[in-house]
Amino acid sequence: MLITEEDLMTTIIKTFMDHLQHRDIQGRFQFERYTAVQAFKFRRVQSLILDLKYLLISKPPEWTPALRTKFLEGFYAFLELLKCMQGMDPITRQVGQHIEMEPEWEAAFTLQMKLTHIISMMQDWCSADEHVLIEAYKKCLAVLTHCHSGFTDGEQPITLTLAGHSVETIRYCVSQEKVSIHLPVSRLLAGLHALLSKSEVAYKFPELLPFSELSPPMLIEHPLRCLVLCAQVHAGMWRRNGFSLVNQIYYYHNVKCRREMFDKDIVMLQAGASMMDPNHFLMIVLSRFELFQIFGTPDYGKRFRKDSTNKDLVQQNNTLIEEMLHLIIMIVGERFCPGVGHVTAADEIKREIVHQLSIRPMAHSELVKALPEDENKETGMEQVIETIASFKKPGLTGRGLYELKPECTRDFNLFYYHYSRAEQSKAEEAQRKLKRLNEEDTALPPPVLPPFCPLFASLINILQSDVMLCIMGTILQWAVEPNGYSWSEAMLQRVLHLIGMALQEENQHLQNISEDNVLTFTFSQKISRPGEAPTTTPSILALLETLQNAAHLEVHKDMIRWILKTFGTIKKIRESSSATPVMEVEGNVLEENTRDKDKAERKRKAEIARLRKEKIMAQMSEMQRHFIDENKELFQQSMDELSVSASTSHDNSSPALLDSKLVALGPHQTRFVEQSQLVTCILCQEEQAYNVDSKAMVLAAFIQRSTVFSKNRAKIIQDPDNYDPLFMHPDLACGTHTGSCGHIMHAHCWQRYFDAVQMKEQRRQQRLRVHTSYDVENGEFLCPLCQCLSNTVIPMLPPPRSLYHRLDFSEQPDLAEWVNVTGQQIRVIKELAEEKSTSESESSTVETNVPEGFRPSFQPKNPYSDSIKEMLTTFGTATYKVGLNVHPNEQDPRVPIMCWESCAYTIQTIERILTDEERPLFGNLPCRQDDCLKSLTRFAAAHWTVCPLSVVQKHFSRLLQSIVRQEGSEEAPSVLDIDMFHLMVSLVLSFPAVQCQDFSGYSLGIGDLHLFHLVTMAHIIQIMLTSSPDDNGMEQECPDGEEELAALALYSTICQYTGSTLKRWSSGWHLYRTIKTAILPFLRCSALFFHYLNGVPAPTELPVSGLSQIDHLCSFLSLPSNVISIFQQNPQVMDNLINSWCKHKEVKRFLDVEQTAISYPRESNKLIDLPEDYSSLINQASNFSCPKSAGDKSRAPTLCLVCGAMLCSQSYCCQTDLDGDDVGACTAHTYVCGSGMGIFLRVRECQVLFLAGKTKGCFYPPPYLDDYGETDQGLRRGNPLHLCKERFKKIQKLWQQHSITEEIGHAQEANQTLAGIEWQHL
Repeated sequence: MLITEEDLMTTIIKTFMDHLQHRDIQGRFQFERYTAVQAFKFRRVQSLILDLKYLLISKPPEWTPALRTKFLEGFYAFLELLKCMQGMDPITRQVGQHIEMEPEWEAAFTLQMKLTHIISMMQDWCSADEHVLIEAYKKCLAVLTHCHSGFTDGEQPITLTLAGHSVETIRYCVSQEKVSIHLPVSRLLAGLHALLSKSEVAYKFPELLPFSELSPPMLIEHPLRCLVLCAQVHAGMWRRNGFSLVNQIYYYHNVKCRREMFDKDIVMLQAGASMMDPNHFLMIVLSRFELFQIFGTPDYGKRFRKDSTNKDLVQQNNTLIEEMLHLIIMIVGERFCPGVGHVTAADEIKREIVHQLSIRPMAHSELVKALPEDENKETGMEQVIETIASFKKPGLTGRGLYELKPECTRDFNLFYYHYSRAEQSKAEEAQRKLKRLNEEDTALPPPVLPPFCPLFASLINILQSDVMLCIMGTILQWAVEPNGYSWSEAMLQRVLHLIGMALQEENQHLQNISEDNVLTFTFSQKISRPGEAPTTTPSILALLETLQNAAHLEVHKDMIRWILKTFGTIKKIRESSSATPVMEVEGNVLEENTRDKDKAERKRKAEIARLRKEKIMAQMSEMQRHFIDENKELFQQSMDELSVSASTSHDNSSPALLDSKLVALGPHQTRFVEQSQLVTCILCQEEQAYNVDSKAMVLAAFIQRSTVFSKNRAKIIQDPDNYDPLFMHPDLACGTHTGSCGHIMHAHCWQRYFDAVQMKEQRRQQRLRVHTSYDVENGEFLCPLCQCLSNTVIPMLPPPRSLYHRLDFSEQPDLAEWVNVTGQQIRVIKELAEEKSTSESESSTVETNVPEGFRPSFQPKNPYSDSIKEMLTTFGTATYKVGLNVHPNEQDPRVPIMCWESCAYTIQTIERILTDEERPLFGNLPCRQDDCLKSLTRFAAAHWTVCPLSVVQKHFSRLLQSIVRQEGSEEAPSVLDIDMFHLMVSLVLSFPAVQCQDFSGYSLGIGDLHLFHLVTMAHIIQIMLTSSPDDNGMEQECPDGEEELAALALYSTICQYTGSTLKRWSSGWHLYRTIKTAILPFLRCSALFFHYLNGVPAPTELPVSGLSQIDHLCSFLSLPSNVISIFQQNPQVMDNLINSWCKHKEVKRFLDVEQTAISYPRESNKLIDLPEDYSSLINQASNFSCPKSAGDKSRAPTLCLVCGAMLCSQSYCCQTDLDGDDVGACTAHTYVCGSGMGIFLRVRECQVLFLAGKTKGCFYPPPYLDDYGETDQGLRRGNPLHLCKERFKKIQKLWQQHSITEEIGHAQEANQTLAGIEWQHL
């Protein structure tokens, strides 16, 4: 071995010490005046510690004499290293003024942390061999004695006397002398002392151990000073020493250092106290805490209270007493160190976990961080966690949590020594809340503790020592007379806990005592005795009984009752002279009697609370009655208004409720008068109804380009300035989506708010950074109420179609007549426009061809107020700007087209989401989406009023031309290249521009109906042309009926007109079922559109899903239940139309398999499928090379979750130019794949990345979780990760609902550090 043959252990340690040559006069390491070069050298030297760790990582299976000799030599060298650390970086309390310069402290703690595992491994090696352990203990004691030699030099010994006991010690004040927090030799000796007990070497070979040479006061002196220092820092006495001391105290208790610092100091105090008279030990503790005078002088507290006016000093002393009592609790109660108590290492871990979970349920990673790690980075948690905690799986958010099992709460110790003050407070609150839920007493008694090992057994006598009883009695006396003394409830709480510990200890002794043993622990008897003359103070028991009835101690009464109950049990057992079984019976009877008393007490309290509640409710009722009597007129007026509004609403809704057949459009449309609704502006809080002639009310909205439903992501608008968006292709390559948070403002209030935001951002540009969660230059702002990202506002309008109704004649034209008349009107409009453009005078031919009742020169009056017209223009321009990615231009003829397109696309989006989630079409939308769709549809229907009439008429002419061919017109797209819902919406919304000049009596409703029927028939032809019999593998459920035969006849007609040999369907049932399945999304979208457009209530009996919806939708939309029959109602017109549709050249190309077409119904797009095991993704990324480098591996491979492309992110090699800016691969990909929005998975970081544009982005928790339900962003923990389908569905839902940009905005507002990331370079 390297230790035996090469003496490597000694060599490493000496080499390490040779490089640390800066020492003070006493030979201790000194890091204070290190230069930068020396600090760098120190960091390099630390690598030697890793070599030493490698050497000690595995204990030897057997010891040889040579190994013992060499190891002990190395151990002695290690002691020399620790000797140089003993007492380094001493500090002195600053008095008068604050320290001028923070001293160097990090180097010493870095060295301590690096050596922590080495010290633990040294002790493990020593425990493996008895001879080595004995020799190591002797040598460590000798080194410690040498370090402490002369620690009493120059100090005058003093004699302390209290409660009839005297002890000699030195005069030393931590607050005045130098003190150090670094005591590695003392702590190593404490660890070895515990190992002597654990391995039973102390009992086997006492003659070989130098116990007679031990000086307990010397052993406890420096650890006690260190703990007093911590107490004084908590009391605020060292606040002038700066943050360096605060940081040292923090790391002293931190989980990284405490095992070989704080914990070992407690063990050393336990070792010293076990070898001392407990009264002497407590007097030394009082002296070091500088509290001896308070407890040693009669009535000192009262005199201090009267004489002193310094409240800070009173608070200081109170805090020091609390800390001193807490220290005694720790010394007597902390037995879960192997060797101190009869416990194992597993018990120690269990106790740590129990107390962490007593604060709150914790995730696995939180628990691991809270537990100390060994040299192998293991905590031992996995071996014990299932016995004390149950795992609760995570939901869509959050992490999996461990919850403490109910039976483990009995092990909770309120004054657990690893709790910080904040943790102790949280744990106390959580445990009291749990007890209240279980209807138990809220007392938190000390738990039953394991027995001490024999070497530490005498520690329990501290609890019954005279000095301890004096301290307890003094504090209880202060509490009895609260006006005469300075005390705190925390002080009393600790005293009650100590009394409870003593009673628990005595109870355990009584239960475990045998006939041969004599019980020496008689705490219950001692607290029953009053004080001796001349100061006859009451007994502790009497003081407790007095405090039980004190009004100012309500919170502690449960604990006092528990103490008195436990005392009664012990007293009964002691008084009983019968056999053990009888004792147990009597004890049980007493317990039952006590329990009955407790139940009666709780019942009495509950009755008092009930009576008090009834009294309060009676008072409230009387006050209400009195208020009504005083305000009779106002109350009566309110009641009248309420009854009137209720009756009005009943009258208005009664037709819709009584009429089971609701119709959304056409001459038979259900008439429903929408009541004027009052809404409140979120900025000025003023209520107003939105009417046509009032000030405009607007909704904050966000418009964005979308490819969420795109079937052709490769299609990109190359020249947006000259692009014609009139016809949307069925592939929905790029749509314009509008969303809203639903918050309402006055238009002028919003304008003032937006102007203020603009001014603020202009001033912000002078600062260091620019706010990036919204871009004011692009019109973006945050909703004033919910801080949701917005870039425009939608005006709120009443139903717009109700404004255009004129006198409608009872006889309305059929489809053929309407098509003929409308065609004539369009021709007249075209001829007039051509003549006007050529500046020729009106000819007589035009006059004679004008249809009867049509007035092409009539200009309708705009019914809206100026404020509403301005908002119509504002939102329309914003839709145009974002939808086409061009500069705003409200005069552009494409503005109304983009408004119609956004309305149609948003409705399609909502319908698709409802279908995928199997939610009802009506009544299930959140208010924000319902208000958004209503406002968007009504805006799109009203926008033509602010556009030039000729522009809208031209758009209608071109739209109608696509389904009703006219001679001499320009070529229109084929039915295969038009999305029929977009076409229907655009036709219906542009038709009023033509109908407003028609005074023949034809209604607007009949036009809507005929347009809808025309588009529906075109969509059926579209479905028949693109459907294939091979796609339907279902078995026929019933024979062909009238509907199925009509579908086959129509299919034959199509085959005849196309002149092609289309595949034959096996039955009409299959064909008709295919048609119904494919047309269902169109009908659902149309139902939503006309519901919001005309304000007709939604049908209540509509099924959630399935083809059974067809009949209800057809009834609602004025369609025959057999949709094929609309072809038979107008055979002559339809033959011509079908012929024109089928003869289109693009249809012929499709039938000749020269091009493809979209089939129906369109499937919803989803994010890519991810592998179950994350290691598959890591393997895929490891094989990915940068496409622009010669085979070099990508440093940050990133997967696009939309299309599956792997990209080389965050790298200069793959940066490209985008509109004059250098952008990374991910940002560039978003403009190709998602119109500027993207979702990516950074494989090596296991992190989801959301991007929107060049300046917005955020990180999102990945859908991969470990076995503990936690994500591992950065892959730091290294646990196996598996796909959580629910979380992946949540990400997909965010994408489908167009909420990615909103999520980014909220994330950047919540975390300002995200603003500093250059997202465009990712």
